[in-house]
Amino acid sequence: MTLRVRSKIWIENDAGELVIGTGRLRILESILELGSMNKAARRLKQPFRAVWGKIKATEKRCGFKIVERTGDGSRLTKEGLELLETYTRLRNRCKRYTDTQFEDLFLIDGVQPTPLEHEESDSGAL
Repeated sequence: MTLRVRSKIWIENDAGELVIGTGRLRILESILELGSMNKAARRLKQPFRAVWGKIKATEKRCGFKIVERTGDGSRLTKEGLELLETYTRLRNRCKRYTDTQFEDLFLIDGVQPTPLEHEESDSGAL
C-alpha cells in the first residue's frame, strides 16, 4: 500500500465565506487564458450563470472587482490577477511544505509504516 498526502487550501473572509479556492482558481485561470467568461464556463462544463455568480460573490467578499468585461470578452483586473497569482503561490508553498512534512513523518528510511505503526501527534492525541 502506498500512502500519499493531500490537502486543500482556500481563503475566506472574516464572515467565513469563500473568497478563493480550487474551483475559483480554475475559473480565473480559464478567463485569463481564454479571454472570455463564457468560454471559461464551457471549458469547465459549468453554466455561465454559475461562473458569473461565483465571480460576483468573490468580488463582493473581497471588496474589489476581479473580472471586467471587454468589447470582445472578459479579462482579469489588476487585482484579480494579483489574487490569482498570490493564491497560486500560497497553494504551491503549502503543497511543498506538506510534502516535506509527510516525507519527514511517514517515509522513514524509505519504508512506509503499516497502519498500526504511528507516532503521537504534536498535540499528544492520535
